[in-house]
Amino acid sequence: MAALLRSARVLKCSPSSLLQVAGLTKHGTPLNRLYSGTIGAKGIGFCTRQGISSSVIVNRLAWRSSVVSGVRQYGVAPEQKGSEEGSVALRSKQVQQFDWALAKLDNSVRRTGRITKTLLLRIFHDICRSGYPSGNQALLLLRSCGSLLPEVPLAERTELAHRVWDKLQELGASYDASHYNALLKVYLQNEHRFSPTEFLAKMESANVQPNRVTYQRLIAAYCEEGDIEGASTILGFMKSKDLPITEAVFNSLVTGHARAGDMESAESILNVMRGAGIEPGPDTYVALMTAYAEKGDIDKIKQTLETVESTDSSLMDRDLMQVVSSLARAGHGQHVQTIVERMRHERGFVPEAMNLCLSLITQGQEDSAYVVLRTFPMLHLEGQNGDSPDLGNFFLRHCVNMGKPVEKLVQYCRDMKDSALHTTALQFTLYCALEARKTGLAVELMKAMKEEGLPVRPHYCWPLLTHYQREKNTAGMLEVLKGMQDLGVQPDVETFSHYVLPSFSSMESARTTLREAGCDVETEGFVAAELRGAAFRGNLAELLTLMSNPALPTVDLSVFRSSLIYGFKKSDDVESMAKITEMLYQDKRFCFPPQDPKEYVAYFLYNLIDSMAATELQAKEDKLRQYFAQLKSLNISIPVGVYRGIRNLLDTCHVPELIKDVIVLTDGKESLSAADTLIPKSAEGRIAGLEKRLSELRAEGKPLSSTFKQLIQALCTEEKLDRALELKAQNEELMGPAAYALLITLCCRHDNLDEALSLKRELARKDSTVALDTNRYMTLVRTLSKHGRLEEALELLKEMKEKEVVVKESSVTIFFHTLNAAALKGDAEAIRSLQDTAFALGLLKPTNNLCSPLISAYLESGDLSGALGASIECYRQYSQLPRIHDIITALVEKGETEILQKAMDFISQERGEMTMLYDLFFAFLQTGRYKEARKIIETPGLRARPGRLQWFAEKCIALNQMEVLENLVDLTGKLFECDRDEMYHYALRLCNDVSDWRKAEGLWTKMQEENVIPRERTLRLLASILKSNGQEVPFEVPETWYDDSGPKMMERRVPDAPPSPAAVAGDFQLRVVTLCKKGKTTEALEVLKAAVGGEVVLGPAPYDVLLRALLAKGHLEDAIAVREMATSRIPGFSLSDMAGSLFLITHLKRNQIQDAQAVLKGMLQVDQLPSALAVTRLVQALASRGDVAAIQEVEEQMKSLGSSQNLSSMLFINNTALAQIKNNDIEGAVETLENVFTQSPDSGRTSSIAYVFRKVLEENNDKALDKLAAMAERLANHFASYRAASDLFLQYVDAGQYEEAKFLLQRCSGVAEQKECLLSFVAKTSQQPGQVNKIKALVEIVPDFLEKPLLYSYLMKCHGVDKDFASAKSLYEQVQREGVEMDELFMKRLALLYREAGETLPFQEPPESFKFYANKLREQVKTQGSDD
Repeated sequence: MAALLRSARVLKCSPSSLLQVAGLTKHGTPLNRLYSGTIGAKGIGFCTRQGISSSVIVNRLAWRSSVVSGVRQYGVAPEQKGSEEGSVALRSKQVQQFDWALAKLDNSVRRTGRITKTLLLRIFHDICRSGYPSGNQALLLLRSCGSLLPEVPLAERTELAHRVWDKLQELGASYDASHYNALLKVYLQNEHRFSPTEFLAKMESANVQPNRVTYQRLIAAYCEEGDIEGASTILGFMKSKDLPITEAVFNSLVTGHARAGDMESAESILNVMRGAGIEPGPDTYVALMTAYAEKGDIDKIKQTLETVESTDSSLMDRDLMQVVSSLARAGHGQHVQTIVERMRHERGFVPEAMNLCLSLITQGQEDSAYVVLRTFPMLHLEGQNGDSPDLGNFFLRHCVNMGKPVEKLVQYCRDMKDSALHTTALQFTLYCALEARKTGLAVELMKAMKEEGLPVRPHYCWPLLTHYQREKNTAGMLEVLKGMQDLGVQPDVETFSHYVLPSFSSMESARTTLREAGCDVETEGFVAAELRGAAFRGNLAELLTLMSNPALPTVDLSVFRSSLIYGFKKSDDVESMAKITEMLYQDKRFCFPPQDPKEYVAYFLYNLIDSMAATELQAKEDKLRQYFAQLKSLNISIPVGVYRGIRNLLDTCHVPELIKDVIVLTDGKESLSAADTLIPKSAEGRIAGLEKRLSELRAEGKPLSSTFKQLIQALCTEEKLDRALELKAQNEELMGPAAYALLITLCCRHDNLDEALSLKRELARKDSTVALDTNRYMTLVRTLSKHGRLEEALELLKEMKEKEVVVKESSVTIFFHTLNAAALKGDAEAIRSLQDTAFALGLLKPTNNLCSPLISAYLESGDLSGALGASIECYRQYSQLPRIHDIITALVEKGETEILQKAMDFISQERGEMTMLYDLFFAFLQTGRYKEARKIIETPGLRARPGRLQWFAEKCIALNQMEVLENLVDLTGKLFECDRDEMYHYALRLCNDVSDWRKAEGLWTKMQEENVIPRERTLRLLASILKSNGQEVPFEVPETWYDDSGPKMMERRVPDAPPSPAAVAGDFQLRVVTLCKKGKTTEALEVLKAAVGGEVVLGPAPYDVLLRALLAKGHLEDAIAVREMATSRIPGFSLSDMAGSLFLITHLKRNQIQDAQAVLKGMLQVDQLPSALAVTRLVQALASRGDVAAIQEVEEQMKSLGSSQNLSSMLFINNTALAQIKNNDIEGAVETLENVFTQSPDSGRTSSIAYVFRKVLEENNDKALDKLAAMAERLANHFASYRAASDLFLQYVDAGQYEEAKFLLQRCSGVAEQKECLLSFVAKTSQQPGQVNKIKALVEIVPDFLEKPLLYSYLMKCHGVDKDFASAKSLYEQVQREGVEMDELFMKRLALLYREAGETLPFQEPPESFKFYANKLREQVKTQGSDD
């Protein structure tokens, strides 16, 4: 390389003398002599023209001085300091960081073909924060600074690359040739002009040798500038190094000749390649077409495309996109359409084309980008409902971000809307402008929306106001408000309350400033905001003054109800509370007609009570009593219905005395029942009431069983055994199985075993077939075992088997406590008998938890040898090894080396040596033998087992064993593949539990010494510990977007005493369920794993809840793992119906149809009922595969379940037909469908084959459609069965094929008479946004099927769904002109649109609810259908 820099031979490049292959003669044509070897072949040489000076100074390689100034000053890579061991210590952590960064960038590139600058900078900062960037990380970042950033200008990309280079070099990154090559590639992609000579000099000064790729890219750099001489010099040096010449070099030469203005030489390069044995590939042709594109020679481009088509090469869409880019950037955008039309829209076209559009917009060629956008295939963007998609969001957003003129943006938006590419283009562009905080652009877009007749809402300006509010920029905020006023948009109460008034110190200063700025402060919005503010501050006197002002405009109570409730709860001014309530009760300004102010106040009182927690109600009981008394003095009354609601709330919150104060407020015109006046009593009062009621019913000769059962249940709940037995003796004839079961349980709780057995015998005498439920049986077994009556307990277990009693989860817990109670007595034989019987009968499945009491019995008695023998016996019989950790720990503690050796030998043989080492390691830690523990953990070949480490760490946290946990963290420091952040996180959790900030600070220091890169959750936890103890946080705390309450709940303090197994299990179950409800399935899975690792016995519920949550998010692998955990730990565990159905659906989403079939089969084998949706999706999937036999098999399986499935009657028929069509058996499909309509005369009303028609239309299967259409016409014209034709007709309308619909109607005129089908279509279509045109088209094709009032009502519904106030208003004007009397639902929907638009209603709004009028319209439709 140094020789090249000192003395480079500058060769004039011509096709005849550029290259020469050693050993070949020069006879023949010049181009044939250029190259006749193969790619990579040795012996390639260079020949110079005679007469050229053999020595030229190095400056001949340099470009113009302006170019040289762009070269970076690359420093020498820093010397590697420290020992080899130090660098090795960092290697594993660097690999982890690199994998993490690569995964993030790779995911973005895979999905979109690009990355964002924000993501790249975030990863860059994270890597810099580590302080030890690796070479791989540097390479990754450098490569990302080129064409992968299409949204970033070229110069900015290069600047970013230089920033990354300098910073990482400063942090110690070591650069090699691959890094310099990556930088060269970025320069080429970003069209950065630099001096190759200077670049090579910097490489030399850094002791980095260039390779073949370096030279190729330097040649490309010369050729980009048209410098053939410079490229020749590099080629000459490659010849001296015997480096192969690849196709990429020839492609660069094509570009170089073209840029030098010598198109003839550029074209001749292709012949040179062929002569050298290299057939030009797609890249070569793309380079040639790009050269033509820069010249604007579209004819040559077309000619080249035809040439390519005649060869074996083929150009992909991405190749043509390069030509499009060159045409656009060279100012020849008029030819872009020609090239775009040749694209085949291959797989991956959309992301590639999006990147092309983004790049063109960035480089100022947005018009050409729009041409590309208009060719996007609609199929890729089709909505779920088949409605019109919104295309071009990315285009509009980037145009806004790049500051394109508003006129051009509006033009694009209008064209998109007119072309049906985007339904809300202007609105979305406005959203982007607001998001980018471009006030001027946003205001101009709002003006354009006004001109288009689109509504402009106050909340459109909230992002701008939020920005100015954060910056405390009052001037900017006033500018926005004035802009809104100019647009005729009045700020509403939400705008003033949340985005304007908080910026002022007081309401008066806000009013003064706004008035001086020319803003109207007498609007309803500002006044309502004033009311809200006064109420929220609890200043009820000020609020009362405001409300009493006669000039106050109408403000509905709903606008400030929440603030008023908050103020009432905050204030103790009862007098003002009462006066405000009186004003609301009497003044109609606070209630929009036709609502009744009195009813408003009644519901306000209900909401006030409902907003208070039980403790708050109890604390404010006296204040509320005074308040209700003043309301009574002011003659304020409430309806009985509202009183009942308030009474129920007060009863639930245990404030029954307040009910007396509320009952006096009831309206005297309404009568109260005896139940309404009944004040809830204590438990004793309820029992007395039931006893009295029982006596009254007995005296009246009425049935007693229901009341008797309630009384028995109440007595059992209150633990009144004597009174319950007395009642039973007095009413033997009323005793049923349920009453006996309650009494038996109560007797067992009171340890009255004899009475419990007597009751059981009585029940058996009355009905020997009756079996108690599993919990009662297990409670009796527990009581018998407690009293030492083991044989009777065993007989009871056998009776459960005979009567086929299914054991529930709660019963397993009772049986565990039974065994545990025996263990505390040391009665191993009793435990063994109970276990063997229960397991042998199949009542329970052996689990680690159920086997552990036997071991506990031996441990309680100090018999360690017996404990080990029992544990080994359990393993051999049931594959469970209970309490082995406790056994080994006890053996270590007592020094029983012989027994310990026996235990280690057994574990090593059965579970492997690594498991044995971990068990011994944990035992040494638990007993404080840390030196021995270190020897174990440093065993060569030992790897980290995260599950085992987590189990022991969680155990230490639960028992507050800080010293043991600290040593665990320290001793695992060099354990292979150990997650050090995870280990430190365990220790920090315990620090958080015990509030030991000094220990946490010490751990932070150790993490830095170990070069541990903490995760964000670890940093947040450490910051929380330091902050809560008043200490400064020495690092930047990562922000989090989600509620962190879940993990905090996991990190709560644990009591010093070990919790009971039931309490621990309940705690874990609650955490799993709570996290699942919040959608935090990852955290829930971690909690479950911690429970399983800690050998906590959980019931089926948490497993099932987590399964359903995981499957709902599509996490199939995690769900399978959870299912396996549950199956291995819970006897007889089976999925719930919902979980099984979700498994089935998830498999189908992944196209795993065979797995889905297996799931269905498994569900049916255990008598589970799959959901209708799951069965439907499975059948549809089978149809898409053409599996007729499998569909028939599923149909037979569903028939065996009866009619409880609620499946569509046509599910199997329609999908069987589709499967036949898939198999090209169209005649069979026609026969299948035709039989439905010809075999049953009534089938036409219930059998719809619209689904078949829709699928055939979607797949453009014209052959099948023709046959099915002929069948529909035949059924209509020969059998007078119009359902099939109606379905096809409506599918044509739904697909927008209106001409086909008209032709079908001409051939089957009876379709127009199927008003029920047509009405159903209109009703269904009106529920979906953007469908109004389909209804209008249907009415145009079939004009008289719907009466005008009903039609207009559905059209108004469409406008309501679309939030299209302008169309709704136009429809209302049309109705008025035609004099059509509209129903209340029409007016109700229109009123809502008026209110949302902020306009005054020109009519009185119907008073009832939407539901009321919807039911009324439904009845009207039914009546019209029946009349017809």
